[in-house]
Amino acid sequence: MVAVTIRNLSEEVHRALEDRAARHNRSAEAEMRAILEAAVRPEGRLRIGTTLQEIGRKYDITNADIGALEQLRDTHPAEPMKFE
Repeated sequence: MVAVTIRNLSEEVHRALEDRAARHNRSAEAEMRAILEAAVRPEGRLRIGTTLQEIGRKYDITNADIGALEQLRDTHPAEPMKFE
C-alpha cells in the first residue's frame, strides 16, 4: 500500500476535512481516501465485467452458447507480420 503526504494544507481545509469525516463517521484519513477514490474512480465509469454480464443477460447468452463458440474458434497461432 502506498503512503501519501500532503504538505501545506491550510488549517481551514483541515478543519473542514475533519468536520466532513465526522459527518460520515470516519477518520480524517479514511475521509481523504474516500475523496481521492471518488475523484479518480467516478460513479459513471464503464465497468467492463458488469457491461459484459448485462449484454449476456439481455441476449440470453448461456455457458452452452460460449462453449459452442469456443469449438468454432481458430486455435492456430497467428502468423507474425512481415515487413519486407
